[in-house]
Amino acid sequence: MDLYCRKSFGKDIQQSEIEHPHTSTLLYLENEKIAGYAYLRVDTHLNCIDAASSMEIQRLYVHSQWHGRGVAQALMVACIEQAESAGAGVLWLCVWEENPRAIAFYRKHGFHTVGGNTFMFGTDLQQDLVMLRPIGPGGESATTSPV
Repeated sequence: MDLYCRKSFGKDIQQSEIEHPHTSTLLYLENEKIAGYAYLRVDTHLNCIDAASSMEIQRLYVHSQWHGRGVAQALMVACIEQAESAGAGVLWLCVWEENPRAIAFYRKHGFHTVGGNTFMFGTDLQQDLVMLRPIGPGGESATTSPV
C-alpha cells in the first residue's frame, strides 16, 4: 500500500490532477474538514466500455469516521449530476472484486458489471470489476448489458 500511495498521492500529484482540464474533484466538507472526495475524468475508456462519451469515477473515498453517515451517497449523487451536466452517456468505475461493501453501494446506485481489469496495487496484481451506469434518459444503450 505504501508504494501505491507514494505513486498516486502527494501535493504535486493532486495539484496536477485538480488543474487538469478534463477532470473534476468534488469535496464533501463537514465542519470545514474534508470528510470525503471524488475524482472524475472525462472520456477515459477501457475495452469493455463502448460509449461515445463517458466519465470515470477514478476515486470516491470517504474518511472512515464518516462511513454510514450519507457522505458517500452525497458524493455519488454529485458524481451523477456532474456526468449529466458534462453530457456523458455513461458513468463508470473500477472496484476491487474483494470489496463487497463498495460493490453493493455501486449496484444500489444503478451500476452493473461490464468487465474486469487488472490493477497493480503496489507490487500486488489485483483484479477489479468494471462497473457502468447509463446517464440520463438516453444513456448509451450499447454498454448497458451486464456481463
